[in-house]
Amino acid sequence: MDRLVFSQRPLPRRRTAKPDWVRLALGGLALSFGALFLVLPLITVFAEALRRGLGPYLGAITEPDALAAVRLTLTVVAIVVPLNTLFGLAAAWAIAKYRFPGRSLLLSLIELPLAVSPVISGLVYVLLFGQQGLLGPWLLAHDIKIIFALPGIVLATAFVTFAYVARELIPLMQAQGREEEEAALTLGASGWQIFWRVSLPNIRWGLLYGVVMCNARAMGEFGAVAVVSGHIRGLTTTMPLHVEMLYNEYQTAAAFAVASLLALLALFTLLAKSLLAWRTRHEHLD
Repeated sequence: MDRLVFSQRPLPRRRTAKPDWVRLALGGLALSFGALFLVLPLITVFAEALRRGLGPYLGAITEPDALAAVRLTLTVVAIVVPLNTLFGLAAAWAIAKYRFPGRSLLLSLIELPLAVSPVISGLVYVLLFGQQGLLGPWLLAHDIKIIFALPGIVLATAFVTFAYVARELIPLMQAQGREEEEAALTLGASGWQIFWRVSLPNIRWGLLYGVVMCNARAMGEFGAVAVVSGHIRGLTTTMPLHVEMLYNEYQTAAAFAVASLLALLALFTLLAKSLLAWRTRHEHLD
């Protein structure tokens, strides 16, 4: 029987890469959209803020109502971010490491703030805690003020930023599994020792990433806070609300000056986010 002879000549490779002009066109289109919708508005904010000079700019951001808005914003962030960080850690730990009744419900509740309009969430708090709301008469009788005060702003901000830390940690902890924790447990480590020496070091960059995103959303939240704040100048106006009030009063330069502070905070957040993403990728490669 004749031997079958197979050709050793390699099969021609199929060219799957796009032509250079396609890549250049797509890249140019993406850069054009980015410049038009991101870079140009950012430049406009700083240009309008400094249009009258440095003196009026500094005067606008150091004016008492502006400083009160900055203090209130930072106070809300200082309360909301640690609370949501603790909740995110606890929820991610429970969902990623254990199976229990109500686990699917907890996942749905974490996603809920992302599906509900911030304005609707603020309105819900008004219907609950307002003077004509469900709990309003009881709160009024006990001289407890939530709506049009700091507690209402904190509640509304906490709701809209509820999911950021948890959604960042859950897939990360699920991907890591439970092997290292179980190994530490067999070696006699306690629950706190496992958390501080095994679990937390493994998720530290993802945790910081979630905290940065939660912080950014808390500082820039407008819709929910606008409903529950009452727009009391110097008392319940955060930085976004103060910008709106100045703009509606035709104080354009002052509005852009305060807006530039928010833009700087956004740029800092973007830088921190990029550094954390790079550090996370670098750690995975190592």
